[in-house]
Amino acid sequence: MNDSVATISVLLSRATACLAAAGVETPRLDARLLLAHVLGVTPHDLVLRENPLPSAEQRAFEALIARRAVREPVSRILGRRGFWSLDLCLDAETFDPRSDTETVVEAVLERTLDRQAPYTVLDLGTGSGCLLLALLAELPWARGLGVDIEAKTLAVAHANALAAGLAARAVFRVGNWGEGLQERFDIIVANPPYIAEADLDSLAPEVARFDPRRALAGGRDGFDAYRTLAPHLYRVLRPGGVAALEIGQGQAKEVERLMICGGMAFLGARADLSGVVRCMVFHRGNQNDGN
Repeated sequence: MNDSVATISVLLSRATACLAAAGVETPRLDARLLLAHVLGVTPHDLVLRENPLPSAEQRAFEALIARRAVREPVSRILGRRGFWSLDLCLDAETFDPRSDTETVVEAVLERTLDRQAPYTVLDLGTGSGCLLLALLAELPWARGLGVDIEAKTLAVAHANALAAGLAARAVFRVGNWGEGLQERFDIIVANPPYIAEADLDSLAPEVARFDPRRALAGGRDGFDAYRTLAPHLYRVLRPGGVAALEIGQGQAKEVERLMICGGMAFLGARADLSGVVRCMVFHRGNQNDGN
């Protein structure tokens, strides 16, 4: 069929078949999202359009489908990711947050009885700023600090704060986890790298090929970042505050052990939508310690 007269339904059928053959889990949905992006409409609007597409738009769509067929995530192709109530921008050096990480936000809010209080929030390894900004969006009087080792990543986080109207309450700083921090915080969140070295290459191509390696690799056993974090959490968390950490599947017992060894005490866990324990919440082990 001549591309100059291909309709939306024909293009979507071709693209869906291409993506399915490439092993993409949601080929029809991804094709719709990419075509809607090319046309500047919502995916829902596609059902209202059946006119042939100009060749330039077809070529643009086919170029995006080719990128998705090599398993580049839709979020990276579009340069943005929906997270919590936010629309975040991404770049190649920024970890792409998934919906599982929203479990950390839920766990914190579950333990935040007064959402009007002026909490201080620390996000270690902030990346796109997703955790910090999601919490600031829910806690209107809170202020926060996002720390990341990559300055380029912090530029993305700052842009996301500006876009969300939260820049006045969010500060970003280059740092290595909690090293050098003098402040104390009511809430600490982190999504540290927790994939064991031997498992990195077995991850889905969307993750293994396109997420920054440093945001994935957790050392030989996957727990290097937690070993580093534990003493920092105890030092910078205020008595009565909470620290919520994302973890990988099957890591709960060891993360709990490491945190307790670092002076923390276990408060609870929260599972993601698949029933996998995805977040663990801690406080300072000695709640009578005001130092």
